[in-house]
Amino acid sequence: MANISKKVSWSGRGDDRGERTPLLNGAEDGKYNRHLSGGGIFNIGRLSTVDLEEITPEEDIVRSRPKEIPHNAKLLSLKYESLDYDNSENQLFLEEERRMSHMGFRCLETRRWVICGLIGFLTGLIACLIDIAVEKLAGYKYSAVKQNIEKFTEFGGLSISLILWAVLNSAFVMVGAIAVAFFEPIAAGSGIPQIKCYLNGVKIPRVVRLKTLAIKVFGVICSVAGGLAVGKEGPMIHSGAVVAAGVSQGRSTSLKKDFKIFEYFRRDTEKRDFVSAGAAAGVSAAFGAPVGGVLFSLEEGASFWNQMLTWRIFFASMISTFTLNFFLSIYHGKGTPLCPCIKYYIFFTKLKYIHRPCLQVMEAMLVAAVTATVSFAMIYFSNDCQPLGQDNTEEYSLQLFCADGEYNSMATAFFNTPERSVRSLFHNPPGSYNPLTLGVFTLAYFVLAVWTYGLTVSAGVFIPSLLIGAAWGRLFGILLSTITSSQSIWADPGKYALIGAAAQLGGIVRMTLSLTVILVEATGSVTYGFPIMLVLITAKIVGDYFIEGLYDVHIKLQSVPFLHWEAPPTSHWLTAREVMSSPVTCFNRVEKVGRIVDVLSNTSTNHNGFPVVPGKICGLILRSQLIVLLKHKVFVERASSRLSHRKLQLKDFRDAYPRFPPIQSIHVSQDERECMMDLTEFMNPTPYTVPQETSLPRVFKLFRALGLRHLVVVDNENGVVGLVTRKDLARYHLGKDGLEELHLAQT
Repeated sequence: MANISKKVSWSGRGDDRGERTPLLNGAEDGKYNRHLSGGGIFNIGRLSTVDLEEITPEEDIVRSRPKEIPHNAKLLSLKYESLDYDNSENQLFLEEERRMSHMGFRCLETRRWVICGLIGFLTGLIACLIDIAVEKLAGYKYSAVKQNIEKFTEFGGLSISLILWAVLNSAFVMVGAIAVAFFEPIAAGSGIPQIKCYLNGVKIPRVVRLKTLAIKVFGVICSVAGGLAVGKEGPMIHSGAVVAAGVSQGRSTSLKKDFKIFEYFRRDTEKRDFVSAGAAAGVSAAFGAPVGGVLFSLEEGASFWNQMLTWRIFFASMISTFTLNFFLSIYHGKGTPLCPCIKYYIFFTKLKYIHRPCLQVMEAMLVAAVTATVSFAMIYFSNDCQPLGQDNTEEYSLQLFCADGEYNSMATAFFNTPERSVRSLFHNPPGSYNPLTLGVFTLAYFVLAVWTYGLTVSAGVFIPSLLIGAAWGRLFGILLSTITSSQSIWADPGKYALIGAAAQLGGIVRMTLSLTVILVEATGSVTYGFPIMLVLITAKIVGDYFIEGLYDVHIKLQSVPFLHWEAPPTSHWLTAREVMSSPVTCFNRVEKVGRIVDVLSNTSTNHNGFPVVPGKICGLILRSQLIVLLKHKVFVERASSRLSHRKLQLKDFRDAYPRFPPIQSIHVSQDERECMMDLTEFMNPTPYTVPQETSLPRVFKLFRALGLRHLVVVDNENGVVGLVTRKDLARYHLGKDGLEELHLAQT
């Protein structure tokens, strides 16, 4: 056990709402020691007194802002809840399943397909809206700046054109940043790391809200139209996930509107599958790659998979692609390891020092203005003039100081939306750019993209990464042609631009199979499948040697208890007894209401799962279930009297999902505290258990594969000795000095 570099115990308010096991017999201080065999124990107290997010039904209320953001890759946050991916097979659930006929199950399956179709259709509509809005707003901006430049080129006064460009950029970005910073901060960034965490089993507050979707769509339109080095593909994936989460529930809790449909799917298990479909639909809408969307959801998102889910996700992706192409056709008928490493430190610096909304908006406006200034300077000092061909496809070609019949090649890269710039690097014929233009553009755009990452705006990294890679890939192709003194087809710079784009994006996000298929589908050529896969595998191997992928770094900086596919190596000697939290608060089959209220009200032990033990374990009851039981006054005394109105059904629990009321909002009189509550009918009588000698990798595999939130540890007599939760497993990771244990804090 000498390779454990830090063995810790901790104190504080316990785990996130429902995960850290409380103390026995009403202990109030919330302190206990975790005993590990061998080695010393260091007491780690409350490492941070700053609360980033209070998880309460009143989340919509503006909360006080912390003075600092204590994010740290060496910490594990206790503030994040887990999702209940494991069905509670209590008596109510089993009775409902038994009553359901074969036709009823067929109807449920049909509804799943209908929901997936709706997810694809709505995601395609949103992608269409974003595309058209960005194209229109960017068109107005570039047309105005182009006319101004043409007006002042001959007579001087180009500084006015620069100011106009910077002001327009800053105005668009300011509006988008204000919407994100002041109304919905979770809408910042691409949203892919948050969706990965959600599908991993972590509840990220407000990540799939309707308000988040609205701000996300509005924010990404402003960000891209504002000329930032960002893309709209990541936000499309997040948007698809939010659409899926809302449509599958048949209601909007934000709008307080219940359509009384799809009630059966109001649980985390079903919601997770639909969110996977939404993420795939977002990829499909962003790249026109339905198969790539399915593989993306499999490779980067979903933690649990089955064959039927694959087909439903593919169906949603196809509908999304068809919807986008259909409406757009109607409308138009009218990588490297250095980048994640640099972004790691810049993003961490922003988290630490730039956390006030006003500063965040000002920073975004500054970056927008600097982006316009750098772009203008690059175009102004460039002497790369290319002739305008008869089939000129440049949307906003600038002549500037070039001769008549020529255009400024640097403007093709800078004076355009990122998507159009990528297409020009892929498809423009050889000779469209000289090496100096591509070299300067690559360096300048790389710096801008790194600075832009982490701004409080809705933005993705897919297109900026593709643009940077396409630029240096085309440069490599030009240099290769120059060295060999040949214009052979194998040295076509457009092909090398595609390979460079794949390498750059693969080195940043570490995607392999899904990204290969996405690029093959987007380009419409299977010929490049093998070289793309080769460079993606190489980029992943080289990148993993230095640092994790960008999304994994982002998740680590947010201190999210993310569970990877496998347990850390060299952890077989750790057992469930050493990993578990103990002692555990348990309830009897028939428990006193007053004790239940006291346990749920104890803010220092705000936990979610409670074993039911009249000696040996006979079930597990959830906090959410107890809340509903208290709300409906399901007491033994009421059941035996005329006060009982009706028997509680699963519908009552589904109607309260997902925002269960806090215990403080439920009034229990002194007389009711003396009543008893029978938990037999509502507890899960078959919770997953493991012996206390089970190894950590085996516990990890069970927990991860089954999507558990609680795993009960029992002794030889089947008595409860501890409880394993997500954070008990996530705190172990492989560091430079062997197996390490992360600190836990209320961040």
